[in-house]
Amino acid sequence: MKAVVALGANIGNPKESLDIALALLQQSTEVIAISSFYLTAPIGGPPQPDYLNAVCILESDLPALDLLSLLQGIEKSLGRERIQHWGPRTIDLDLIQYGPLVSQTKELELPHPRAHERRFVLEPWCEIDADAVLLTHGRVDLLLALLPPGP
Repeated sequence: MKAVVALGANIGNPKESLDIALALLQQSTEVIAISSFYLTAPIGGPPQPDYLNAVCILESDLPALDLLSLLQGIEKSLGRERIQHWGPRTIDLDLIQYGPLVSQTKELELPHPRAHERRFVLEPWCEIDADAVLLTHGRVDLLLALLPPGP
């Protein structure tokens, strides 16, 4: 099933963290496309460095919760600590969308509940899939056009 995964990092060596996370994803799944890396200002949380963000599209046969566990395992292996909500992080992997699945459970919300508001998700996603559609919200390019310009 086609999955959209957003990656971000802003402490340590963000580029290295994204590169390693992508390499680990390529070992575990079939990565179809990887966006460019985008430097973005943090949204919410405490004062912190800018983020390096990207989006990848992959194919996986894993059940959604198993794919989420894989993403969280990669985060843990790269030193991710969940200390402060929206705080700085060595790596963040978010499952944005997984095929046609819509989920509103405590463990997993699909599509990601704030993806439609996040330029750092929509812009790299649109780069690698110009016709992408975010379930329950619409075409990614049109959602992106509704957002204020990035810095």
